[in-house]
Amino acid sequence: MILVIDVGNTNMTLGVYQGDELKATFRLTTKTPRTSDEYGIIITQLLQNNGIEPKALEGSIVASVVPDVMHALSGALVRYTGTKPVNVGPGVKTGIRIVTEDPRAIGADRIVDAVAAYEKYGGPVLVLDFGTATTYDLITETGEFTAGITAPGIRISSEALWTQAAKLPNIEIKKPKSILAQETISSMQAGLVYGQIGQTEYIINKVKEESGFKDLQVVATGGLGRLIADETKAIDIYDSFLTLDGLRIIYYKNVKSSR
Repeated sequence: MILVIDVGNTNMTLGVYQGDELKATFRLTTKTPRTSDEYGIIITQLLQNNGIEPKALEGSIVASVVPDVMHALSGALVRYTGTKPVNVGPGVKTGIRIVTEDPRAIGADRIVDAVAAYEKYGGPVLVLDFGTATTYDLITETGEFTAGITAPGIRISSEALWTQAAKLPNIEIKKPKSILAQETISSMQAGLVYGQIGQTEYIINKVKEESGFKDLQVVATGGLGRLIADETKAIDIYDSFLTLDGLRIIYYKNVKSSR
């Protein structure tokens, strides 16, 4: 079994794989400062609550866009699970080639999503991740990560309305009954959800137009991705475990190549 960890700006998602099978998943908040012992105790308890002994893990892998947590988290994995984590970054084998102007600037989470989408669905593929930011990444039929678009995530947009406009409340992000809103909360929900749908469809169509990939597959993931994917035909596949699968794939590419 291996432990895979995706450290995002808002949440940290953990998964345990036995071969290709995802046995368990957990989530932690990223923004809470923790020591290595605190990470270790929390991870140990989560594993044991799901019938998994930490020492039964053969390895671990981490993709992080939050550098500040890595020292404590890596120390916790070494001390409490006995594994030295593979950190997704320069030098790690992924199976895709990044051909953007500055490959080192591409976030680890985007690389992991690209690997999973290409390995699972082939190319050309456009990968959408509805997280803290909404990202759109283009991978060619030969496995080249060739372009990426970054937009504010739905939750960021919601928080901007709430914090910057004195009379607007903090709301639940969901599709309202109608876009013809008649009060404040559904008005905000309509703008956020339908605005995101419109942005998504436009960007997908523009990527197809400029790339020339008329047969481009569109794969979405991320916490709020299901909400958008259910409302547009522009998204072909919603895969909630895309990032975790990508971590598993990268782990075995590196472990097998080092043996």
